Amino acid sequence: MKIYRLHQKQNLPITMEQAWSFLSDPKNLKTITPDYMGFEILGGDEKKMYPGQIIKYIVTPILGIPTQWVTEITHVKEGEYFVDEQRFGPYSLWHHKHFIHPIKNGIEMEDIIDYKIPLGFLGKMAHPLVVEPKLKEIFEYRKKKLNELFGEYKS
Repeated sequence: MKIYRLHQKQNLPITMEQAWSFLSDPKNLKTITPDYMGFEILGGDEKKMYPGQIIKYIVTPILGIPTQWVTEITHVKEGEYFVDEQRFGPYSLWHHKHFIHPIKNGIEMEDIIDYKIPLGFLGKMAHPLVVEPKLKEIFEYRKKKLNELFGEYKS
């Protein structure tokens, strides 16, 4: 069983409070997701994030095939981090930690995603060809979008 990891960091010239306010609002996820993903929240976005919150989405990651994705917010430390885990969706495992750290003149956002691909050998083959590049592309889009929204960090 192969578990993959994607680890991303981004610095932004905003306060911890601004970062938390934006990141802890599930409605903002659509803003930082590429349009071609067909991302739509079906429910669970009525409140800021809290432990036990279930959020339901539709995403269209590959070949225009809509996929339902259900995540649970399992851990929240107000103003510092939260964790979402897939309960139903395209992965065999999805565990995504979101951290916010104060740095000089802003914050550092850190994402650590541990995930497993279904379909055994086929999934293993698809990972370097499709899944890993797609995840990196999505997080590059997020980086760019967050820079547009909040400005680029200058140390």
